[in-house]
Amino acid sequence: GIVLELLKEAMVSKLGDTKGFLIDGYPRELKEAEEFESKIGEPKLVFCLDCSTETMSSRLLIRNQSSQHSDNAETIKEGIESYYQVSKPVTEYYERKTQLCKVD
Repeated sequence: GIVLELLKEAMVSKLGDTKGFLIDGYPRELKEAEEFESKIGEPKLVFCLDCSTETMSSRLLIRNQSSQHSDNAETIKEGIESYYQVSKPVTEYYERKTQLCKVD
């Protein structure tokens, strides 16, 4: 609820200055998508950056080398599996509404 209220405040404050908004990483769960639509409105378009598990794993391992992240391959694998479980209903929801654009 807090994230949604912060988004709403930021969007309302810029309404006259913009043609639209790009929100990165939200909604992550189906409940958040439904709440966004009921409190703010339906998005015109939803982008989904679609890449393989191998690509995500390799990029996260590279990120670990250049930062202070200490995730190992197993932790990364578990995180990716969790991401797919949570995000799949969101992408299916927007696919049904024909608002989803997958980017390879």
